[in-house]
Amino acid sequence: MPLPENLDETKLAECALAILSLTMFDERSVTRAWKGMDWDLLNLLHEKGWISDPVGKQKSVLLTEKGHHLASEYLEKHFGA
Repeated sequence: MPLPENLDETKLAECALAILSLTMFDERSVTRAWKGMDWDLLNLLHEKGWISDPVGKQKSVLLTEKGHHLASEYLEKHFGA
């Protein structure tokens, strides 16, 4: 399903990355997260350089160093108490 055009893609991407951070895990010195989100949303995160290419058989995506750093920041920014 295409992302609705009337949404702020920056805010949407930040929130999606923050939610992905809840499923992050370390594997062989890299950080991965389960990719249970809409493909268009995952592609948006990939375009921003925050995750590896989500297309493939793996059930998780690799977070880039930038994505790993921003994930915790955005979790606190958008969902912190």
